Amino acid sequence: MKDLKVTIVQTKLFWENISKNLEHFSEKIKSIKRNSTDLILLPEMFSTGFTMNAKNLAEKMDGSAMRWMRDVANSKNAVVCGSLIIEEDRNYFNRLIWMQPNGNFKQYDKRHLFRMATENDIYKAGDEKIITEINDWSICPLVCYDLRFPVWSRNNVLNKKYDVLIYVANWPEKRVYAWKQLLIARAIENQSYVVGLNRIGKDGNGFNHTGDSVAINFLGEKISKTKPSKESVETISLSWKKLKEYRESFPALLDADEFEIKT
Repeated sequence: MKDLKVTIVQTKLFWENISKNLEHFSEKIKSIKRNSTDLILLPEMFSTGFTMNAKNLAEKMDGSAMRWMRDVANSKNAVVCGSLIIEEDRNYFNRLIWMQPNGNFKQYDKRHLFRMATENDIYKAGDEKIITEINDWSICPLVCYDLRFPVWSRNNVLNKKYDVLIYVANWPEKRVYAWKQLLIARAIENQSYVVGLNRIGKDGNGFNHTGDSVAINFLGEKISKTKPSKESVETISLSWKKLKEYRESFPALLDADEFEIKT
């Protein structure tokens, strides 16, 4: 099986300005050539920043950000993944969109809502994670605060096994030590690649973000070069051969505890 190419787009966001953010990301990913990557990752709430102003900023599933994702996925022939504020059935969701080049998509509503910012009062939590595929790679995309909950992130639950665990985030500098350590832990305990994509710069509430976006292998080793607080578009190649060999030589997941997640 061929290697997987993942592009992480670490950049600032324009607070609560959908059109400006979409224009900004168009400019940032302009350098990505068609067929040069399999997956393009954008931050949590990439079109607005991490805001509780859902009433004024939420879009429907046919809104401008969804149309933009569809156009980019098609033009780059790559999956585009990031989360948006979506209104549906009179509820607001922090919804991750997995947009495929053919215009089909999958969605994941953030399970763990950040109560310290009252996210749980504004948005409705999801109750089902997704495992999707690119070129026979199985991938589990999650959102920001989900990182702190290893049970929800656990590999090989109910025979749903993934090879890459992804977190798109708005994780502030004041807690970035936890971000870095937990990403490593998730990679080691789940014997998978982990890719964490975080924004940089100050948000509308004055919180600074250093990004510290990273790709980590199954041993917990950093394999990307993106620097903290720097605008960056980096493509990392994930080796299927190395992952397969490691899992065969050290099959720790075969001894994992069985459990059920109540939703």
